[in-house]
Amino acid sequence: MSSAFIEPGLSAEAVGVHRALASLQEELEAIDYYHQRADREEDPELNAILIHNRNDEMEHAAMLLEWLRRALPPLDGQLRKLLFRSGSITALAAGKAEAGGKGLGLGNLKLS
Repeated sequence: MSSAFIEPGLSAEAVGVHRALASLQEELEAIDYYHQRADREEDPELNAILIHNRNDEMEHAAMLLEWLRRALPPLDGQLRKLLFRSGSITALAAGKAEAGGKGLGLGNLKLS
């Protein structure tokens, strides 16, 4: 994702979403950097610092994701469908209730 706008004259809402998405990308990149560095660091104290920094970036990413969830109702729907559920992720995405075993339990009802 580029931090540049691709369309002129965006609404304030679209500019805010763009800023949040660009910031989320930066936070995810920082998580990756710290994670890689911690994986290779042998000094226990430096390793602990790198892990602490990585986890701070995770908090920042989660805050941005929550803001985006609130700002974009379709994203909210996707997150509710897929996050914090057990089972196959692809089955959940396809809307199969058996994926997480948390369906309404109506699948076996037969109309008489």
